[in-house]
Amino acid sequence: MKQLFTSPLLLLIFLLFIGCQSSGNDKVLPTNPTIWADVPDAAMVRVGDTYYMSSTTMHMSPGLPIMKSNNLVNWELVSYAYDTLADNEMLRLENGRNAYGAGSWASCIRYHDGLYYVSTFSATSGKTHIYITDNIEEGEWKEITFEPVLHDHTLFFNDDGKVYMIYGAGNIRIAELEPDLSGIKEGGLHEVLIPDASKVASERVGLPAEGSQMYKHNGYYYLFNITWPPRDMRTVIVHRAKEITGPYEGRVVLRDRGIAQGSIIDTPEGDWYAYMFRDYGSVGRIPYLMPVTWEDDWPVLGVDGVVPDTLNIPVESQMGAQGIVTSDEFDRAPDDELLPLAWQWNHNPDHRYWSLTDAPGFLRLTTGRVDSSPLQARNTLTQRTFGPECAASTFVEISNMKNGDYAGMIALQRRYGFVGVKKEEDRYTIVMINGEGDEPVEVASVPLDQNGIHLKIECDFKERADKAYFFYSLDGATWVAIGNTLQMAYTLPHFMGYRFGLIHYATKETGGYTDFDYYRLEEPNQDK
Repeated sequence: MKQLFTSPLLLLIFLLFIGCQSSGNDKVLPTNPTIWADVPDAAMVRVGDTYYMSSTTMHMSPGLPIMKSNNLVNWELVSYAYDTLADNEMLRLENGRNAYGAGSWASCIRYHDGLYYVSTFSATSGKTHIYITDNIEEGEWKEITFEPVLHDHTLFFNDDGKVYMIYGAGNIRIAELEPDLSGIKEGGLHEVLIPDASKVASERVGLPAEGSQMYKHNGYYYLFNITWPPRDMRTVIVHRAKEITGPYEGRVVLRDRGIAQGSIIDTPEGDWYAYMFRDYGSVGRIPYLMPVTWEDDWPVLGVDGVVPDTLNIPVESQMGAQGIVTSDEFDRAPDDELLPLAWQWNHNPDHRYWSLTDAPGFLRLTTGRVDSSPLQARNTLTQRTFGPECAASTFVEISNMKNGDYAGMIALQRRYGFVGVKKEEDRYTIVMINGEGDEPVEVASVPLDQNGIHLKIECDFKERADKAYFFYSLDGATWVAIGNTLQMAYTLPHFMGYRFGLIHYATKETGGYTDFDYYRLEEPNQDK
């Protein structure tokens, strides 16, 4: 029987928690960050009065998320450009290999002659990828791939009918593509466009200029990049020219709290904004929205060089992360096995070993192989964590686990935390495992003599506290803390904010399975 503990009060608190709300017919002025969750490398396009944004989720599948907005503040997931990026050992988590911090990186989104184009690149696949559709929300995507990998590129359709990719780091290059976008055009333009592009920010080079996004406005071509001078911060630079081939002149346009890399966009009314991310500890790279003005045909980002905390864009309410995370009771119609778009698998899933129909109303995860670490387990189903605080819970039915199995919830990053059930010698125990160090430590173990358990993880991202707490409940009403506090950390090996994950993996034999009854976003406990 499904465990039902839905509370209207908790739902109301959650809605209030993840975004500021209006009262009556009053409107509110939204605040930055617009989404306190991992949404980096924003690329954006406007079609009519609707905005679409692509972002980076790297090793997750499906990948290259597409979000939609009608006001630049509130965003909802509407699509992914691909189900899986490629099929290889890294993305299948085989033979000790993985694609953490890799997969697909910074994308570009464009609309041209009735078609949407979303492009990315990947060292994991060894290719540049272009995805095309005529219906960005519900249509099928056509994929074009070619070599080589064009790093941090921007796709640009020029007025003369030619198509280019501008790419690279340090020396920014331009390459003309074939008319059908099937690769770099033989004999076409392919040269350094802006040498040593970082020099406009500093003679000292730390992170070379990268993250290209090209726009044309008022007769000028504008190329936006980021750079990171030593002992400084991530900085936005822009180069402009009257011809796409140059010559280009450049300047710094934003140096504030490291907020950088993203897109500029205009509104139907002719206003301009920039959407860029800020590193914010273990929750990830969170997006900030700022006004853009034009002075002497140069873009001016922010207000007096600062990204404002409050935006003069009245909205009915600010959704925050609401449009990209969701609770899930796993109830589906018999002919519908789709997961909400908020879910992504950690690496490529193996569809033989998960189901929403084997036990209707439950997500069933079955072990198909033996793994030594939860970080190498396939079919871990994840959603973003979000700030300033968040909590998620589940109930897992465990009676069909095999000896050596672990099942439960994980705060997923390199320094992970796990709370769940372990089966050993036909006995079940509730365990909390802290993976902060080089070797994970089983911090707590509690005997379990019933066939299921409620589990919860809470995350505190306020002022970069970056702490995660772990709980279990025998009845879904009374929660008991277990183990110790996980000091979360944003690590480059994973290059992603923490995820809540539902996980079941085997360490001794395959074939065990568990049934997850629900996934619920909860009110964080204020008395931790």
